[in-house]
Amino acid sequence: MSMPLLRFESLRVRLGERPILRDVTLDVHAGEAVGLVGESGSGKSMTVKSVVRQLPEGATVAGKVRFGGADVHAMTAAELRRMRSREVAMVFQDPRATVNPVRTVGDFLTEVLRDQGLGRAEATRRAAGLLAEVGVDHVERRLGQRPYELSGGLLQRVVIAAALAGEPRLILADEPTTALDVTTQEEVVAILNEQRHRRSAALLFISHDLELAAAVCDRIAVMYAGEIVEILPAGRLHSDARHPYTRALLRSRPGTVPPGERLETVPGVPQSADAVPAGCVFADRCPHAEERCRSVRPALLAIGPGSAACHLEVPC
Repeated sequence: MSMPLLRFESLRVRLGERPILRDVTLDVHAGEAVGLVGESGSGKSMTVKSVVRQLPEGATVAGKVRFGGADVHAMTAAELRRMRSREVAMVFQDPRATVNPVRTVGDFLTEVLRDQGLGRAEATRRAAGLLAEVGVDHVERRLGQRPYELSGGLLQRVVIAAALAGEPRLILADEPTTALDVTTQEEVVAILNEQRHRRSAALLFISHDLELAAAVCDRIAVMYAGEIVEILPAGRLHSDARHPYTRALLRSRPGTVPPGERLETVPGVPQSADAVPAGCVFADRCPHAEERCRSVRPALLAIGPGSAACHLEVPC
């Protein structure tokens, strides 16, 4: 297999003495969509921010994040600026936090394009084309509107258009549908999926919604307490999940029990990376945990069609 476009090599991040990411190892290949899922606080967003070096002030990093073979955290300021503007694009959770509220949509989009050397007229023409590509209607009118005049769904389309302006090789989508209603969520995800296929771009899609991630991604990586505990082909998520945490997440989804019956929950409470046992990070919440689970850390090994970090499963 060819070298991955994006590679996390035993990535570890600390804030002071507090571990945030304990050991993240994951590959994303060119043109591939990978979903990173898990409960809030599992480290998904921090993993994504490490790709573009937007970690909190004071964070210390060990391990590697490689993009196109280059170590992101060893890049010069000029190399990092080029990567952010041309090769890697981010779509954040809240579009209203991304766009300047007092400037027009046209100003926002043409600024991105003019940074690439386009003249004003060409940048405006290109901006209109990008809006049309992501399903925005009445393009000329939208270019003159300000963010507060647009719905959340329309504004997220504008943000996606801006992300696509540089023809990125990698799109980082950090829970891009959380602030939207269910119907709009589906539309935005469909746009992201269509555009990444059209451009042969890779996608790292962050979500707490397994069903949503499985619908748009080729593979799913399940994260808990700063570690990836299982990786599976998206189409095999329901049939071949091996890690107890993944299985618990699947059982806790709405629609898994008949109407009127109580929905199953993941036992215990979510844990941060600095409060987990010495062994398996899920041991304190796992109903099947044995003594070795609490004392010996399991490696992420090939199991069935994917890989899992669990003592209770036999690797291939």
